[in-house]
Amino acid sequence: MTSPPTPTNAEIAAVLDRVADLLHAQRANPFRVSAYRRAAETARTHPRPLVAILREGGVEALDDLPTIGPTIASHVAELAHRGSLTLLDHLEGEVSPERLLATVVGIGPELARRVHEELGIETLEDLEQAAHDGRLARVAGFGPRRVRAVREQLATTLGRAARLRARRARGDAARANADHRPDVATLLDADAEYKSRAARGELRRIAPRRFNPEQRAWLPILHTERGDWHFTALFSNTARAHELGRTDDWVVIFYERNGDAGQCTVVTETRGPLRGRRVVRGREPECEQLAAGERSDAPASQRGDFAAPS
Repeated sequence: MTSPPTPTNAEIAAVLDRVADLLHAQRANPFRVSAYRRAAETARTHPRPLVAILREGGVEALDDLPTIGPTIASHVAELAHRGSLTLLDHLEGEVSPERLLATVVGIGPELARRVHEELGIETLEDLEQAAHDGRLARVAGFGPRRVRAVREQLATTLGRAARLRARRARGDAARANADHRPDVATLLDADAEYKSRAARGELRRIAPRRFNPEQRAWLPILHTERGDWHFTALFSNTARAHELGRTDDWVVIFYERNGDAGQCTVVTETRGPLRGRRVVRGREPECEQLAAGERSDAPASQRGDFAAPS
């Protein structure tokens, strides 16, 4: 796979301006919109190429620039490594975890689909975790050499790689994983807000480019906050969701906070102890623990199995 062209400061500024425009049009937090506009101006006027600063000092060096905080610094790094920005894909309705995974050397479209479906992996951070904990090696097509290549590329690509590896070395992988992801209760709360407001017709609708030949504005999009976390939620517009008729059930949530960013998919479970409940795909054990806690807190007359309406 060839490397993407190195983006110029003007190109980086154009992407950040586009993000700000879309956030404004979709009624996101004005402070968030303003942050992207200020960062775009910094990129446009800085005397040195931001990519050169990234190569010399990493994401931390970008974070030190005026108006470029850790979140936007990580976006610039993603633009430099991938040639595109996942957040912009989400804002434009281009939600495709498979396409993101296929940007990794050694993972083509078919392997990306397999990884997404079998492991529920949505982000490069989760892919890195799976490459280290043995799950990726259990997916057909991933021998030792391919897994090693994935680990090596992600160690270079991801700004948090060294920190996560250090935490894993201390035997603290679970905490490291939790540090850069919202807890499932928060994600399910954002999912509930999205589904409720989408059903009432309160959300701005966008026209995704994929699977939408008529370019109809059908896809509701939500921007919301929980504490320091920023969330963007929208129904899944993937090939698999359309194939199974789940475009009104599967909700993709993109989250970011101080340089930590990722995405997940929330679905209605169709089997097992969580059947009928909303769950974060790939984090079912945490959802089951949450459901068990809710069940134990409920009055005895209301306790039953885990099933609940979605």
